[in-house]
Amino acid sequence: MHKDLAAFLPAGKKISVTLRSGVDWKRCNVVVDKTSVVNVTQSWLEKGRTTAYYARGQTLDDPKESTQGGRFLYSGYEAFGKTKTCVDKKYGQELYTSVQAQGSKHRDADAMKRLIIAYTKEVEKSAACDTPPR
Repeated sequence: MHKDLAAFLPAGKKISVTLRSGVDWKRCNVVVDKTSVVNVTQSWLEKGRTTAYYARGQTLDDPKESTQGGRFLYSGYEAFGKTKTCVDKKYGQELYTSVQAQGSKHRDADAMKRLIIAYTKEVEKSAACDTPPR
């Protein structure tokens, strides 16, 4: 487990992870003692969109921090990113990522920045980059 992610998880007796998916998305939900703490998501969107566009569809908040020219947006408990290489040419889509720790009391914008960059790099190396969930 990434050390930055561990800081967002509260102490507890039982941790579980569930995976859900739809036509254009996959979400992993981390639950500690029956409380949803962290969600990690991959979503395919129409090519040419921005990370800010994606984030607006995922949160009611407006992440103020950004890096790499707006490719990554983040706050103390949420982060959103856009992959560089994951493109579905058949459907004209690009893959976006998010890490949301809304169920955590921990806040750390620098950790969220590191998490979204690391997560997005791993997604780019994975089969998820090559295979949209259709």
